[in-house]
Amino acid sequence: MKAAVFKGAGQPLVVEDRPDPAPAERQLVVAVDYCGICGTDLHSTRDGPAMLPCESVLGHEFVGEVVELGQNLVTPWEKGDRVCALPFISCGKCEACVGGRPFECLEVGCIGLDQPGGFAEYVTTSEFNTLKLPDQLTTRDAALIEPLAVGLHAVRVGGLRAGQRVLITGAGPIGLAVALWARFMGARDVVVSEPADNRRALALSMGATAVVGVGETLSEQFADVTGGPPDVLFECVGAPGLIQQCIEIAPRRAMLVPVGVCEQPDTILPFPALIKELAIQFAIAYTRDDYETVISMLAQGRIDASPMVTGVVSLEDMPAAFEALRTPSDQCKVLTRLRA
Repeated sequence: MKAAVFKGAGQPLVVEDRPDPAPAERQLVVAVDYCGICGTDLHSTRDGPAMLPCESVLGHEFVGEVVELGQNLVTPWEKGDRVCALPFISCGKCEACVGGRPFECLEVGCIGLDQPGGFAEYVTTSEFNTLKLPDQLTTRDAALIEPLAVGLHAVRVGGLRAGQRVLITGAGPIGLAVALWARFMGARDVVVSEPADNRRALALSMGATAVVGVGETLSEQFADVTGGPPDVLFECVGAPGLIQQCIEIAPRRAMLVPVGVCEQPDTILPFPALIKELAIQFAIAYTRDDYETVISMLAQGRIDASPMVTGVVSLEDMPAAFEALRTPSDQCKVLTRLRA
């Protein structure tokens, strides 16, 4: 099979031949149709503590078709089933796995990180972390399930209630997903802080009721467009200093949800958070129920995330597109298409 392979920091991915995968017990082999490029992929291929080993195949936002079945399957899978998967190879037996939380499994491997991922013609998945796609859902729209599940999980763990005011920092794919779900869940105001004009426009098309700039006047900008302070703040950038900024903006007893991945040391002053009795709830990944909810809402047409897709490239062109995403541009979510 063809796969885009990581060769080292500072080097572009290389498309080369790799052996086709074979499914182990209770595994499936999926022919990949689409695989999205994620910020985590970019973080994992630059020099630093999160860098992956050379020869890794990334990609965890994939959808496709079952082409090979492993032994002792419990679910009646068939070749040709259209599927997506939580990108985890887990034991399937522990409390976390049975409860639909495979990310918490003590034996978990992450597809696209320490397991071969979806920037390849074929990928192996665990049957208990794989979900069939309904006929009403197009394969391309299904390629957005993973980032939408991240946003939904963040909104759920943040305990968002209808009628609340929401501030989201950053209009990347995750910030946009949070905006979509916050509006869906009935937030009164969904305000996105973002400096780039193209992403501000995307935010308005995906649930934001207003967009504002960044910087020291963020609190005043939010109050100007909503008439009050935010009840829930989602930090979706992952840059040092932004958690502290949210602490300073937040009113008493607000909820702060850091979602962005910050790889650098960061410093916060706890005293203002203490005085205000703020709740801080970090959010990571998703559960099976998050995936199932996203699939259902997409299939019913109750949400539309298609505006975030700003590019579709072939596997051969993906390494160049991947490198281009390392610098600011008009792109948001770029999908790699592996099958015509």
